[in-house]
Amino acid sequence: MRRPPSNGEAASEGPGGWGLWGVQESRRLCCAGHDRCEQALLQIGINMMALPGGRHLDSITLPGQRLHLMQVDSVQRWMEDLKLMTECECMCILQAKPISLEEDAQGDLILAGGPGPGDPLQLLLRRGWVISTELRRIGQKLAQDRWARVHSMSVRLTCHARSMVSEYSAVSRNSSKEMGQIEKLLMEKCSELLAVTERCLQVENEHVLKSMKACVSETLSMLGQHFGQLLELALTREVQALVRKIDASDNIYTTESTTGNLFSLTQEGAPLCRIIAKEGGVVALFKVCRQDTFRCLYPQALRTLASICCVEEGVHQLEKVDGVLCLADILTDDSHSEATRAEAAAVVAQVTSPHLPVTQHLSSFMESMEEIVTALVKLCQEASSGEVFLLASAALANITFFDTMACEMLLQLNAIRVLLEACSDKQRVDTPYTRDQVVTILANMSVLEQCASDIIQENGVQLIMGMLSEKPRSGTPAEVAACERVQQKAAVTLARLSRDPDVAREAVRLSCMSRLIELCRSPSERNSSDAVLVACLAALRRLAGVCPEGLQDSDFQQLIQPRLVDSFLLCSNMEESFV
Repeated sequence: MRRPPSNGEAASEGPGGWGLWGVQESRRLCCAGHDRCEQALLQIGINMMALPGGRHLDSITLPGQRLHLMQVDSVQRWMEDLKLMTECECMCILQAKPISLEEDAQGDLILAGGPGPGDPLQLLLRRGWVISTELRRIGQKLAQDRWARVHSMSVRLTCHARSMVSEYSAVSRNSSKEMGQIEKLLMEKCSELLAVTERCLQVENEHVLKSMKACVSETLSMLGQHFGQLLELALTREVQALVRKIDASDNIYTTESTTGNLFSLTQEGAPLCRIIAKEGGVVALFKVCRQDTFRCLYPQALRTLASICCVEEGVHQLEKVDGVLCLADILTDDSHSEATRAEAAAVVAQVTSPHLPVTQHLSSFMESMEEIVTALVKLCQEASSGEVFLLASAALANITFFDTMACEMLLQLNAIRVLLEACSDKQRVDTPYTRDQVVTILANMSVLEQCASDIIQENGVQLIMGMLSEKPRSGTPAEVAACERVQQKAAVTLARLSRDPDVAREAVRLSCMSRLIELCRSPSERNSSDAVLVACLAALRRLAGVCPEGLQDSDFQQLIQPRLVDSFLLCSNMEESFV
């Protein structure tokens, strides 16, 4: 199941430069298996994390890719594999360097299966991933002063770089003069790296090696920079071709295939999303979403838009083409399928993320906010699956951060009843990620005085009590973090609502104070989260102000009477061992 951008985490990284080797680090929420060519990484040495609560769209296989693999003759595939598998070994033999027998030689990179004929995009992604990884590995071996490995891996790196340049030139259109210059600089740096690492093998003086190490490091850095520039230029050309194809196509199958390719690229990270936004991808996709002939492609186009809008450049382009108005039209049109409206909700969730500063300046969103909020509440109420409810509730949660007026709208639309009813339906609310969105909405709405009566009327205090006991099922870091957010926001909601004596008394009756004390005193119950501890202390103090008789003397003296910071230090030190 896909997860939307968390309200407690960034939906995307901020604008930044290219990373150490010339490739910008990207942060994405999910990625497909590493054996799929379309998941080749642009970043070097950076693990692709699934940010808890962050929205990451599912990867899909490129349209036509499986068909292509089945249609290619097995002997032809074997020949292509053989070429790539022996390429590095041939280079090593020509350089009179034996293949390393070290334990980490098992990890040498081999491209299993080359890209199909006339497929420059997949060629770039495959070769780009291999070269990026080789650069990272060389940097690691250099730090360990393992000069034999540094040189052998430099040979292999040069082989891959030369292959990328020659193969891309063979399958692409006429290269630009700028690309030719960068290709030349890249190969010069590769030759320079080979020469200096070979000299290092013949040097035994440690002081000389130390000075040469700085030279190797500088050469690696420049090589990575040229590689990043070349890869960016080449990918930009391919993205431009895809965007032009979508923009000019009136054939549904061509548009579907090209949009699928574009979506695949968005899964490679923020750098490619920026390129797509810059080259008109947002404009082309909204053009698809405004044509009735492409109605069946709306979900795919909207999903791609949601991925692109994880970067500020994508949101800027969306604003320029009145994308919010288009999203509002789709959400409010019941003739659209639930899948289409759910994907439109996903785009809304992305562009209203509180961690994208540009979203605060979406003037067009304010004009359509009431229509969008109404449609999202309806979608939550009628959702037929957990994923649809997740996307709609995530959009609502982000909108409550976007503007306080949204909370008043939700109150008038009886959103509390809709959300609390959904929480008792396991088909719609079945994961901590979904409960995270629900409790976020409740926490933001609880600043309104009228909210308390609705919460009591719908037995909301009991639901909040249950959220204080949220536990992960799988134990994965993402799920554990989601459970922490649910506990924290549940405590915040309870603290805010307990301004009303009726809510406070109901919470005491349901033994909320006992659970809050347990969370404060037992680090394992809150996964040692300081954020949960602070929220629970605040809620406990608010409840104690209304019903102090529910506390034991020791609890009052340690958790209520001292300053908040002293109680925090006391509880946070309970997990320390002095043995």
